[in-house]
Amino acid sequence: MCGICGKLVFDKEATVAPSLLNSMLKTIEHRGPDDEGKYFAPQVGLGHRRLSIIDLSLGHQPLANEDATVWIVFNGEIYNYQDLRRDLLARGHVFKTNSDTEVIVHLYEEYGELCVEKLRGMFAFAIWDDKGKVLLLARDRVGIKPLYYWKTDKSLIFASEIKAIMVDPEVKAEVDPAMIDRFLSFYFLPGEETLFRNIRKLLPGHYMIVRNGKVDIRQYWDLRFSESPMNLKACEEKIVEMLDEAVRLHMIADVPVGFLLSGGVDFDFFYTQVELA
Repeated sequence: MCGICGKLVFDKEATVAPSLLNSMLKTIEHRGPDDEGKYFAPQVGLGHRRLSIIDLSLGHQPLANEDATVWIVFNGEIYNYQDLRRDLLARGHVFKTNSDTEVIVHLYEEYGELCVEKLRGMFAFAIWDDKGKVLLLARDRVGIKPLYYWKTDKSLIFASEIKAIMVDPEVKAEVDPAMIDRFLSFYFLPGEETLFRNIRKLLPGHYMIVRNGKVDIRQYWDLRFSESPMNLKACEEKIVEMLDEAVRLHMIADVPVGFLLSGGVDFDFFYTQVELA
């Protein structure tokens, strides 16, 4: 687990106060005990707390491309990053680390915002394109990694946790009573809403582009079902193959890895049905 945060002010002459970013990072220190990093430029400040998993010595964030025009703060794991890295190297990109984080930077250089479509993993990240003056926020397909934001006509603030947003004195922390009722009814808050007015979640499978003070949120993935021509035996073999691949990709790390196996009713029921068939 890592943590990201940042602020973009829409006034091109303005800057983000280092003290604000320091306070935001302090609230998410528990998410990344191994390292802390900050990036400042006109209009923007990016912050990162790191839990080191891959490329322990060179994976410091924020991380940039070769000419320091594209910067990223990233929380998560990209499971197909090695395949993506080989393709990007063949296309002429130059890497300075072995981290999955840097792969996203070069993917953005190659494909722009559509880079999210090529990522397999759990992630929330922010990319600042200094040439285009564009901020890209993205969240993985099913929302494993959190990403919250707050926007006014003057700025946008984002973070892995709501409390990092609330340290900004411009943010008015107002509880929405309707959301309390919804939480007590469903035990979670569906949709974009949070318990606080005007603090929202970036939805799973979505990305946000912020350009010239305007926010554009787009969906890049959704779950779709279709009929399969495979018989039951072929489906069973395919599931085992996919599980083997998922475990193999999740084991990629430069530190010892542990895992938990859940054997709930759903898992047992599925195999009971397979056996009965």
